[in-house]
Amino acid sequence: MGKWEDNKAWFLVLPVFLLVAISAIIPLMTVVNYSVQDIFGPGDRIFVGTEWFEDMLSNRRLHDALWRQFLFSGLVLLIEIPLGVLIALAMPKRGWGVSVSLVLLALPLLIPWNVIGTIWIIFTRPDIGLLGVAINGLGFEFDHTSAPLDAWITVMLMEVWHWTPLVALLAYAGLRAIPEAYFQAARIDGASPWAVFRYIQLPKMRGVLTIAVLLRFMDSFLIYAEPFVLTGGGPGNSTTFLSIYLVKLSTAMDVGPAAAFSIIYFLIILLFSWLFYQALQNVGTGDRQ
Repeated sequence: MGKWEDNKAWFLVLPVFLLVAISAIIPLMTVVNYSVQDIFGPGDRIFVGTEWFEDMLSNRRLHDALWRQFLFSGLVLLIEIPLGVLIALAMPKRGWGVSVSLVLLALPLLIPWNVIGTIWIIFTRPDIGLLGVAINGLGFEFDHTSAPLDAWITVMLMEVWHWTPLVALLAYAGLRAIPEAYFQAARIDGASPWAVFRYIQLPKMRGVLTIAVLLRFMDSFLIYAEPFVLTGGGPGNSTTFLSIYLVKLSTAMDVGPAAAFSIIYFLIILLFSWLFYQALQNVGTGDRQ
């Protein structure tokens, strides 16, 4: 009887599971239905099986967008994780400076994603933008609307400015959770700042940093609004990431290929979510040991 009473709590969350299942499964099944058909108009369609999947998997533009996406996400992690940790280490540990630092760090995270793109359009314009005019004033030709390298630099700067505060806040929370006894023992032993970071702070932040890597990788892999507003995927296709390529397919009324690519995109995200989940599990097991 006691076991039954304990399991009755699941009935309280059952409506939520049903709601989420309905809201997720119905759109997914619709996309699956479109992905195996060639649609000419309302009521005018033919079954094509896996033709769209084969077409997408052999599509050169999709391959380019995929590698472009992996490069972007990899660069984001290489910059934001170390930078966020450095910011967290430099933040004050007590006093009024803590509140000020936390508020200032949180400000970029409060701005809507499409507004971020608009801000950086104005900021980097070569004619009136503060950054664009400053760079061109130094003798360097900078125009993210016509030069692919400039577009990449601008998108990367925008992404780092927008999301590094999240990494810093997570790292700071991990640092503040370390008991003071560890630092007292390090001071008694005469440990250098590098030794304290390597043997105390970094191992204790491992779980938090794994979560930060997971969140930032997945979010950067799904990036759409900021680069779309800033560059529109250009110049050319230089900043056309997977999400932008998918929107271009769907707006061109290629419903079948867009649906097939949506499923491929979903499976890629699902695969990496599982890989990162396994990494988190391993980190948790290592911490318990």
